[in-house]
Amino acid sequence: MFTIKEASEKLNCPAHTIRFYDKEGLLPNIRRDDNGNRLFDKKDLDWIRLMTCFRATGMSIAGIREIVELAQQGEATIAQRRAILEEHQAEIVKKQQVLNDAFEAVSQKLEVYNNLQNGNPEDSFLEYINKLDEPTNEGF
Repeated sequence: MFTIKEASEKLNCPAHTIRFYDKEGLLPNIRRDDNGNRLFDKKDLDWIRLMTCFRATGMSIAGIREIVELAQQGEATIAQRRAILEEHQAEIVKKQQVLNDAFEAVSQKLEVYNNLQNGNPEDSFLEYINKLDEPTNEGF
């Protein structure tokens, strides 16, 4: 069993975040000691780690709460939970593509600036144009 401090350190997750999850009803099976302090086992830590990932990818507290409530109803809700996660995963893929495109644009702009600082302004434009004209290997 772990205290909230130990759980926080193991997960690299602030204790106030863990307390928030608990207050929001996202940790329904957390035990408490005789003094009312939260106690966590490995399964609790795994769930908190998963919730942290959900939050990092933009899942709402309401979405997580829905999964928790469905999970408490048992295995009959696995299909519903899976559907929620599949929808969330599709949203993550879209966000990831937007980030990949933005990263490429920033990288190209940095290349332009590097070439300008190195006294080769025409090189940056030519490199950019050549990249556009290069055939892709997609489908091979």
